Amino acid sequence: MKQSWLLALHFALRELRGGFGGFFILIACIALGVGAIAGVNSVSRAITGTISAEGREILGGDLAVSAQLPQIQPKIVEWLQKRGDVSQSYSLRAMARRPDGADQTLAELKAVEDSYPLFGTLEGVDGPLNALQLGEDAIFAEPILLERLGVVEGDKLAIGNAVFVVKGIIATEPDRLSDGAVFGPRVMMSLKGLELAGLIRPGSLVSSKAGVRVDGSMSPAQILSDLRKQFPDAGLRLQTRDNAAPSLSANVARFSQFLTLVGLAALVVGGVGVGNAARAFLDSKRQSIATLKAVGASSSFIFRVYLIEIMLIALVGIVAGLLIGFTLPLVARQLLSGTLEIPLSSAFSPFALVLGAAYGFLTAFVFVVWPIGQAKETPAATLFRSAGYGAAKRPQAAYVAMLAAGLSALVALALLTAREPLVAAIFLGATAAAFAALALVSMAIKQAARALPKPRSTAFRMALANLHRPGSLTTPVVLSLGLGLTLIVALAMIDTSLRNQIAGNLPKQAPSFFMADVQSSEIDGVRDTVTGVSAEGRFDAVPMIRGRITHLNTVPASEHPQAGTSWVLRGDRGITYSEALPSNSKVTDGKWWEPDYKGEPLVSFSSEEAAELGLKVGDTITVNVLGRPVTAKIANLRSVVWETLAINFVMVFSPNAFAGAPHGWLATVTFPDGASDNVARDAKLLTAVTKAYPGVTSVRVRDAIDAVNQLVGQLALAIRAVSGIALMTALLVLAGALAAGNRVRGHDAVVLKTIGATRRVILQAFVAEYAMLGLATAVFALLAGSTAAYLVVTQVMKFTPYFDPWLVAIVLVGALVSTVGLGLAGTWRLLGLKAAPVLRDL
Repeated sequence: MKQSWLLALHFALRELRGGFGGFFILIACIALGVGAIAGVNSVSRAITGTISAEGREILGGDLAVSAQLPQIQPKIVEWLQKRGDVSQSYSLRAMARRPDGADQTLAELKAVEDSYPLFGTLEGVDGPLNALQLGEDAIFAEPILLERLGVVEGDKLAIGNAVFVVKGIIATEPDRLSDGAVFGPRVMMSLKGLELAGLIRPGSLVSSKAGVRVDGSMSPAQILSDLRKQFPDAGLRLQTRDNAAPSLSANVARFSQFLTLVGLAALVVGGVGVGNAARAFLDSKRQSIATLKAVGASSSFIFRVYLIEIMLIALVGIVAGLLIGFTLPLVARQLLSGTLEIPLSSAFSPFALVLGAAYGFLTAFVFVVWPIGQAKETPAATLFRSAGYGAAKRPQAAYVAMLAAGLSALVALALLTAREPLVAAIFLGATAAAFAALALVSMAIKQAARALPKPRSTAFRMALANLHRPGSLTTPVVLSLGLGLTLIVALAMIDTSLRNQIAGNLPKQAPSFFMADVQSSEIDGVRDTVTGVSAEGRFDAVPMIRGRITHLNTVPASEHPQAGTSWVLRGDRGITYSEALPSNSKVTDGKWWEPDYKGEPLVSFSSEEAAELGLKVGDTITVNVLGRPVTAKIANLRSVVWETLAINFVMVFSPNAFAGAPHGWLATVTFPDGASDNVARDAKLLTAVTKAYPGVTSVRVRDAIDAVNQLVGQLALAIRAVSGIALMTALLVLAGALAAGNRVRGHDAVVLKTIGATRRVILQAFVAEYAMLGLATAVFALLAGSTAAYLVVTQVMKFTPYFDPWLVAIVLVGALVSTVGLGLAGTWRLLGLKAAPVLRDL
């Protein structure tokens, strides 16, 4: 056995002396898929590795305690100070404006102590910045804020009730990632400055944080464990340096898995090309195979020779793909330098490269076993006949078993390395279903072509015959182009549906502004200011308090089965109270409380989120509000129309639940034309409200949507890049499939010309054949891709699907141009073949 494999290797290496001519498509297909998988995983591991290595700097301490409260309870801070150095900070949104009131913009405000930061360095444009420089009348700001307001370092800015001097320009902030979502430019000030600005008022949306540098007597994990036991109902968010940015790490891992699966789909599409290339190569080697059989070589020896030879060629593609995966983190480091707040590591990931190589090796093996098995089973006499190779036999059971083993290993690799195996299993199942459906489509095309009445046109009669004859291009073309187009259609529809949901599908009466931190003493004045600017503006306001769910019935929220997946249980939520049912809601179970209800605290819960958490009418929830636990019974469930963007909350409490609790108000301003881009009117309103009430934070809906669209655009760019690889692979495979049929096409052209057919008729037959294949494949891709996107958008994203008619046109035209163009590019020269050499070889 050993000698047999060594001898087979010797034969394979001798045949490869002539180079890799004709294997460009095989190598390119493998390289693109392996490069996408290795590169995506390398970038993902670089990000998560950096987060892990820089955990102290990102978190702002060995551990951090944070809450959506004006301040963390002093007794908790004192408890922490006994275990290390503590640095407190406060984050909130506020309006930064020119002192003359000429312009203003939303800013992300952060007030810090002199000891900030405990780890890392606050870098300025001109060098490191020190919190001691802030004093009580100075601020640091990001360049974009200064650009928006037209000021420079040394100028003054008004924030709240105070005026500050810009003492420094922020370049990088070490712990920004751990502060959560930040939509506006950063402004940093001292705690004394925050006090002078007067922005922390009853109900203000403030996040307080205490970073701790432990003294070494206890581990950060042990300190947090003791803290939970000491203050079980404090409603705090607790983190250690080992989990500095959990949301980012989880999102990066999920997105990496998605792109890896898309890359795997591209690799599987490429696998069709590998199989086609293997068939074409073996077709060209039919004389060699026949000769080996004629001189006594066994079928198993022939199998080994060509398996080794093709896998060595595939190895070239794998190495090329690994080079792509090795260099991608270097490119990503430059592209993401302005997006990520951390210095992305450029070190390569051995695991990512091994994973890409394993995917490439298994894919190549799976797709070459069948054609090699067919070739070695074909009788020598058939192989010596040039026209007989298309009638190869089915491989023996042993080779079918090898194919099944390789396919099982490929599936196992995808499931074992996936963050969410269920998602990977669904994706793989969908890919397998698409392949099965494409195989059925190709069979249906052949059957239809066979059953249709013969047209009078010679060219169309020839085209129909070419679709169903043995060795036709129908199956390889449908498989190669179909899966790639299906993937493109699905991703394009998901992208357009997401964008349409965010911006293009705004309701006509969507609010133009959200206004937060409005005090009870200001609510009437803000209303009068709004109507003074535009009498058409409708002002709506509700009380708002921040609270975190701590228990569902008697189960702590951290121990609930949905604790890691439900957004309702992650962090603090905005809550309100009301005597009446909100206008964009409908009670679906239970009943609303009476206007003068005085009994135990009640709560109305959104029905969709309640179903996710397994809550029903009569259950209880406990929320921590301002450090105080409040337990309420669920009186009713209600459906909420979130798409209107009107004010609503997952939890609406009965008024007596928060009697006497300090709170602010959340307001919206709605104009008859909705959230239209009326810049002049919006700027006038923003100026008037900010000037009269500097503590009110106003968010323009259109600006918020633009910010979200920018984020979606960044994610879509990565998706399009990987799906573009899938499309490139599909086109390569299509070209390979068409090229593989050139020998048969050459024979056809010569025979047809010999019996009197003109070049025009032959060309028309080829064009008609390719056009029918392209059209049928495009129709399938539109149906399958649209169905997949519909399920993702409606069942996973819970959005309204949007179908772009331009997408239909692009896919149809693209499929026709690809099949006809590539087909004619490969067969044009065949029309000029001389008859004698071809006829002698038949």
